[in-house]
Amino acid sequence: MSFKVMRKMFVGLCVGASVLGTATAQTSDRVSGPVKLLVGFPAGGTGDFIARAVADKLSASLGATVIVENKPGAGGRIAAEVLKNAPADGNTVLITPLAPIVIAPLTFRKLSYNAEADFVPVAQLVKFPLTIATGANSPYKTLNEFVAWLKANPTQAAFGTSAAGSQLHFLGLMFGQAINVEMTHVPYQGSAPLANDLIGGQTPAGIDQFSVELYKAGKIRLLATSGATRSPLMPDVPTFKEQGFPGVVGEAWFGAYMHAKTPATIVQRFSEALANAVLQPDVKQKLAQAGLEATGLKAPEFTALVAADRARWKPVIEASGFRGD
Repeated sequence: MSFKVMRKMFVGLCVGASVLGTATAQTSDRVSGPVKLLVGFPAGGTGDFIARAVADKLSASLGATVIVENKPGAGGRIAAEVLKNAPADGNTVLITPLAPIVIAPLTFRKLSYNAEADFVPVAQLVKFPLTIATGANSPYKTLNEFVAWLKANPTQAAFGTSAAGSQLHFLGLMFGQAINVEMTHVPYQGSAPLANDLIGGQTPAGIDQFSVELYKAGKIRLLATSGATRSPLMPDVPTFKEQGFPGVVGEAWFGAYMHAKTPATIVQRFSEALANAVLQPDVKQKLAQAGLEATGLKAPEFTALVAADRARWKPVIEASGFRGD
């Protein structure tokens, strides 16, 4: 066999390998099996509602079966551990609020996962503002009137939330730092008893994702929302920022995460599919009716947002000295 013939064969093999490699790269984002959407809370909760709202859209987009799997417990941290121990094959996605990813690593000395090293952000699905509220019969009708009352009555400076060590808790402390008043946190066992005490005047204020129905019915007053801008879901309620407290900003959100070792092409495909799913008109409307604003931020933007949230909450949590364990 001549050198010329051997050279032609070699070139042909290289071209064939190149074509095969290109075809492999083009199909490397394929999803091969059923996709599990992990939710760290019981069926019927907000995370479960979001996961089920996008499941069908995601299934159609990926061409794969999508199921919702609830792994409730420990404020969503059990589901995060399940993701850490799952294969990095793109078949497991965690639908999680901010707390297990941002707050828990700053409050728990011992976690079974490292949020930054074990997981990769895929997409932000929704966001919603937290609100500070008071009872309809309270002596203060605006946020600035409430601040004046707190400064005049420092021994009564308290706020309730539905959970200690939550984003709600630390938003209250952030507000206290902004007005230079030491606020006492009163944890409740859920949102319902907190709302009842607000309505009854047993606590001066509360921070939560309060029911818009309670507000519209005139049972509570919403003094401020925690977003950088007003929420389209409650456009008549001003933000902390626009009422003179620019540093009191911090929205809640739910996002999607995958195992950190998941191939980048698969992460990108899920990022696009999930972002598109929540922005479909029917899904967007369904989420809005539940008080959730669909955002559909893809992986790069979501990654930057998570980093900003870590930087936002770290000094507040460290100053509080709070520990979850």
